[in-house]
This record gives sequence, C-alpha cells and structure tokens, in this order.
Amino acid sequence: MHQTERLETFKKSVTNKFNVYNSLFLNLPYRNIENVGMLIPLLFDQCEKGLKSGKHPQEILDTFFKNYADINDEKEQIDFMFRIIQYVERQVVLYDSVEDAAFPKLHEHSSSLSIKDYFQFVDKNKNWDKLAEQLSTFSARIVFTAHPTQFYTPAVLDIIAELRSLILDDRINDIDLTLQQLGLTSLINATKPTPLDEAKNIIYILRNVYYDAVGDLFSYIKSNVPNSNFENHKIMKLGFWPGGDRDGNPFVTADITKDVADELRVTLMKCYYNDLKELRKKLTFKQVQEPLNKLRDSLYVAMFNRNQTVDYQDLIEPLEAIRETLTEKYHALYIKDLEHLIDKVKIFKTHFATLDIRQDQSKHILVVESILKQNGIIKDNLDELDQAALVDILLHKDLKVDAADFSDDIVKDTLINISQLKEIQNKNGEEGCNRYIISNSEDIFSVLFVYGLFRWCGWDADKITFDIVPLFETMNGMDGAEATMEALFEMPEYRAHLERRDNVQTIMLGFSDGTKDGGYLKANWSILKTKETLSKVCKKNGIKAVFFDGRGGPPARGGGKTHRFYAAQTKDVANHEIQLTIQGQTITSTYGTKEQFMHNSEQLLTAGLSNNLFGKENVISKDSRKLMEELSELSFAKYDALKRHEMFIPYLENKSTLKYYTKANIGSRPGKRGNKAKLELTDLRAISFVGSWSQLKQNVPGYFGIGTAIKTLKDDGRIKEVKTLFKEVPFFKALMLNSMMSLTKCYFELTSYMKEDPEYGDFWKILHKEYELSKEMLLLISGFDILMQNEGVSRESVKIRENIVLPLLAIQQYALQKIGQNAKFKEEYEKIVTRSLYGNINASRNSA
Repeated sequence: MHQTERLETFKKSVTNKFNVYNSLFLNLPYRNIENVGMLIPLLFDQCEKGLKSGKHPQEILDTFFKNYADINDEKEQIDFMFRIIQYVERQVVLYDSVEDAAFPKLHEHSSSLSIKDYFQFVDKNKNWDKLAEQLSTFSARIVFTAHPTQFYTPAVLDIIAELRSLILDDRINDIDLTLQQLGLTSLINATKPTPLDEAKNIIYILRNVYYDAVGDLFSYIKSNVPNSNFENHKIMKLGFWPGGDRDGNPFVTADITKDVADELRVTLMKCYYNDLKELRKKLTFKQVQEPLNKLRDSLYVAMFNRNQTVDYQDLIEPLEAIRETLTEKYHALYIKDLEHLIDKVKIFKTHFATLDIRQDQSKHILVVESILKQNGIIKDNLDELDQAALVDILLHKDLKVDAADFSDDIVKDTLINISQLKEIQNKNGEEGCNRYIISNSEDIFSVLFVYGLFRWCGWDADKITFDIVPLFETMNGMDGAEATMEALFEMPEYRAHLERRDNVQTIMLGFSDGTKDGGYLKANWSILKTKETLSKVCKKNGIKAVFFDGRGGPPARGGGKTHRFYAAQTKDVANHEIQLTIQGQTITSTYGTKEQFMHNSEQLLTAGLSNNLFGKENVISKDSRKLMEELSELSFAKYDALKRHEMFIPYLENKSTLKYYTKANIGSRPGKRGNKAKLELTDLRAISFVGSWSQLKQNVPGYFGIGTAIKTLKDDGRIKEVKTLFKEVPFFKALMLNSMMSLTKCYFELTSYMKEDPEYGDFWKILHKEYELSKEMLLLISGFDILMQNEGVSRESVKIRENIVLPLLAIQQYALQKIGQNAKFKEEYEKIVTRSLYGNINASRNSA
C-alpha cells in the first residue's frame, strides 16, 4: 500500500473514529463535575496557541481558570487539574484501543515482507536449500522486562481489549457503556507493585495474548514452508526478566524468583488445560477418551498444587499416542486441532518463558569477597590477590558455602538463589531458567565470579546447566570486550563449560546505560563495532556467538524500529539468532495483540533470515567507517561536555520530573542504584534518566551531539560525504531515522519559560540550540522536508498522541513552576506532577 493510501486509511480508521468516540467520551460526566471533559478541547487550544506565542504554562493556566473555567479558588483549581489528568489518561487508553483495532487494516497491504512472500521469493530464486537449512536452526527470542513504564493493570488491559473488539464492529452503544466503565476504573496502582505483582501482570499478557499468538505464528510459518516438514519449534522463543532481574532492584529475592517460576509453569498448565478441554469436545471417541481424561486430571492437579508438576514427556507422549490412534482408527478426524496443541507443547514445554537471572557485577564482587574473607583466604578485600591467584581460586578452589553463615542480605540472597536454581530447572525444565546475565561486565571476573559461585553453591563444574552472559554496557566494557572474551576462551575450564553448552556464547551489549554513558551515536556505533569484533573472536575459537540486544523502548535506550535495526546489521555480525528485550509500553504497543505480535515477529524473522541469505550486501566500506568514527567522536565530545556541565544533574533534579518517578506507584525498583546522598549519573537508572527528558519533551539522549557532528563536517565542506553515508549505509540511516523519531517527539515550547531562569536559562538554551541544529542537519542529509517524512502513519500517530497529552504536560509544568515558587499547596502540586507522569508515558508508548 502506498504511503498516501495508508495515510488515508489511517485517517478513516484511526483519526476519524477516535474523534467520534472521543467526543462521546468527553461528554460523559464523572465525579459530579459537569463539563470537565468539554473544557479539555478548549484547554488544548489555549495551550497550543499560548505556548507557540511564548506564554508560560502558569500564565496560560491562570488565564484559563479566570476566563474559561471560572475557578478562582486555588484548591478548586488543583482539583480541576486532577480531573483533567484523569480524563487525558483515559483519552490515551481510548486512542490506544482505536489504533490497535485498525492495525490489521493498516498492515494488510503493507510493503513489509511477510513470511509467505519471503518464502515465495526465495523459492523462485532457487535459494531454498540454503533457507531450509537456516530455518531448521534460526530463532528469535523476545524477552519481556518488568520496566516501570508498563503498568496497566489486567482490569484496564481487559477494557482495552473489549474496546478494540467493539470498535472493530462500530458498536456505539456498547462502546458508550465501556467508556463509562473506563471512566470509573482506576488506571493506576493504589500502592507500589511488588516484583511479583509486575511479573503477574506480564504473565497475564503471556496467557491472554502470547500463548495463542506464538502457536498461531508457528502454524502460519509451518503452513507456508514449501517442500519441507517444518519442525523448528524454537523459531520464536519467549524470555522473562520480571522476578529474575535483581540488578538495581533490592526487592527481587530468591523467594520471588521461585514464586515467579512457579507462576509461569502453573499458568502454562492452565493454558494447556483449557485447550485440552476444548479438544475433548471434538475427540469423543472411545479409545482416546481415557488418555485425554488422564492428562486432563494431571493438568488439573498441577494448576492448583505447585508441588505437583507434569513433566514434558508426560505431556507430549500421551498426545502423540492419541494422534497415532486418531490416524489409525478414527480417520484422522480433528488431527489438525490436536497437532496445534502438540506444537504448542513442543514450543512452551513446561516453562512457558525462560526466566533469566540478572545481577550487577558489583554485587558479585561483594559476595565473592565475603566468601573469601569468611574462609580466611583474604583479610579485607580482593586487592590482596593478584589476578592469577584469584582466577585459580574461582576455577579450582573447592569451597562449601552456607547462606546462613553471612549477615549481609545481598550475600545471603545471592547464595540462596544460585542454590535453588536446580530446583527451578527440575520443576520447569532446563529451558525454564538457564541464563545468568551480569550487568556492567568489564573484565573476565564478571563471568568467572558467577562460575565460581555456582561451584561453591553445590553445582558440579561439569553440570552447570547455565549460560553465563556478560553484559558489556559501558564504553569501557565494550572497549575491553574483545580481550575479556579472548582470555575466557583460552581457559580450559571455561572452554569445557562452553562445550557442554553446545559451544554457544551469548553476549549482551550496550543496553540502556550505553547511551547514557556514551551518547546516542557513539553508543550505537560502538555496539555494532563490538559485535563485529566479538563475532570474529568467537568464530576464530569455534564458538557460535549470539547477541542479545536491549531494545523495545525509545531510540535513546536502544529502541526504535526493530526490523530496520536488524536489517541494517552488517555481514560481519554473527546472525545465528535474534534476541532482544521488549520493555515498557512496547510490550502492549508493539506486541500487545495477536495481530501485532504476528506482524512484528514476522518482520523480525524476515530481517534475520534476509541477512543470512543476502548479508553480503550489507558492508560498510573503510571510508564510510572512518566517517562514522569521526561523526561518533564529534557527537560524543558534544554530549560528554553536556554531561560534565555543572548544571546537568541539578537541571534534571530541579527542573524535570526525575525525583517524582520514585514517588509514583509505577514500578517496584528504585530510581537509582545505591544509596548515595548525592545523585551521580552512573547511579541513575536509564529508565528515569530517559523518561525525565521525555516528560520535558526534550528527549536529549536520543539526538544530542548529532547536529554538532554533522555541522562540523558541513563547515569543512564535507556534507556530501554525510549525505552519501545516509543514502548508502543502512546502519547509519537506521540510526538517523530513529533519531528523527526522538526529535519529532520534542516540544521545546513547553519549557521555553526556562530560558529566562537566572540559574538554568543558559543550560536550557544549550539544549534547544542542539535540538534545532540536529533537526536542521538531519533534514539536510536526508533531503526530507519534514522529520519522519517517509513514515506518514507513525508521524500522524505521534502527532495525535502529543496533542492528547498537551493539556496534561502544561499542567505538569504549571505544577513544577508552583513548586519552585514554594506555593501554599506545595504537597498537592507535587502530587499533580507525580500523577501526570502516567498519561504521558502511555501516550508516548516508548518513552523510557
């Protein structure tokens, strides 16, 4: 479908429908306040005109209260602003539902390559044998993370699903009723969720969307594979971080990890039970009823008693026996329905999603240090040992540790957790939990500490059924990654471990903190270079490299258009498997319905498979690399200077919503690592860091430095080189297009009042100048007239969403101004700021 046609379809299916249902919604009276909803369009108009003309949010709101709302009492004004926020939050939910309902129509004639089209193309071009080989082993793993920007409760997700269904059929009366329900249903958590709450919320989506979506995707692929008996049940795998990711979240404990593993397994048994119940209605034949009933009874017990498990073989063997009986004695009646369930069992086994364990390297240093001190090997710290001695201890020293011997909570919990991982594997199967990820990895000890801890916690060295995954996320970590992996591969003990893990080494790079540390362009360029280098290192050592990417959020945290990202990888990057996190609102916005999941998963798979077959086309020349390096360093210098500016941290602390992220009942984790009184950038979690820039509508981490870098080359008369780079290097183009998304979501008019601030005015001007320059330079090298020129539907979606939340953002800035003036109702204004976070986060869909 041509972009003009898609835009027309978008207008009819999304814009027009939203306007109709929104007008219906805004006329509904709530909380005994008449006409609040009717005043929202007027407030939007005043905010838009006022901000464009240079007025302050405080000036706009004060005028609105006086001339339009006729509210003079400050307490009543505060109450009114809370009501506006509540309405806007629900407008976002309504828009999400309308847009999701239109998704199939918008993509039915998409120019994106489907699996079916891809297979037909390959078959015609006689590449089928090569593709068939790739298909038998290739896979994509989508890993769900419990980021605090995914906080819709199951009740609200049910309303969204219901609205989506009603909108498809234009059932206006039922939509009216559901909108009333939405207006009276709380959209936020009354208290902070626990890590188990967060896990259950994501498991709810696993059960209600992904169980069927993955099964249907597999069936779709299987039915479209020509000339082949397709049996790669690992082509689409699910991973899970909630409850296993304790990096920076002190509330994730060994008990939580165990409970989440149980919840995943028990929920899967419920899914199997429901499918089996439906199947029994069709398979009413004498010789299959008994095995069906027996399996049903086993599942029923396992659903309610966590100590009673059903092994994979106890699931698959009776189902395959039933299939044989159906074929031989009952004319293979309903065989397709049975095979669909068999395929699901082969996909999900007894684990549903693989629960990953993640911890920061600094915590492992503390644990190892504590163990060695307790055993009299060191007196105070690890510095007493040289590298060779420490390596020898970790690889060969037999120590028996007991968590009860230690008083530190982190030490105790780490040891209990590693010890219990065997039990989790016994219950959920080895695939249920078999990866240990180490954040902030910078040397060989990031991996060896984990290896040593497993040995000391009762695991035999030759029976450690876990992949140890270093996460090189800082610039230092990536710079030293080659030497780190070379050194590990040279160790016989670690090589033997890898042989037992099928000679596969999984590596994470960059993730969230890469951009925070190195800036947008340098972080992403460093990740690609490091991938290429580590691919060579692994290949040289006979190891299959698998890269795990932190993606799914905004470009500033490694996100953006996922298909474009993978299609732009070079031929020198190992491409055995695609692994990525999906985080925040992306869980529901990109993969939230079966249609969305299947479409975006298709794009993921075709991107990866295309690189396997045609990757030789994706080469970055020596001259282009040199230019990328130059742009990267120029951009980093600009960003690094900003990071070092004396106002950088104070600006975030005092002029943004940073401190309010920790006050909101969004997620269970703290806003920063550690307990230092003074805020330092290294301790600040990327979620709240990127999210705060998003709330300001400044999105600094998604572009800052790019404008200066390109302008420097332009001033040297080399702009033609950069234009050629954009045109000919898919990786560079993908980065620039994703940065355009960040720029499109900027709205500096919202905070233009800050330029007059005696303390922060100059700093605001630095940000604004780089924003304007980056926009100008990206338009110059792309030849576009507007940002996101070739992504009309995405651009329109962003525009509508930003318009919806503009009144909310003006109220947020109004409250921040009042807080800065030590207003009478300071506590109430702080609550307004905290509450205003939710609607903007949801509207952005990838804000943090």
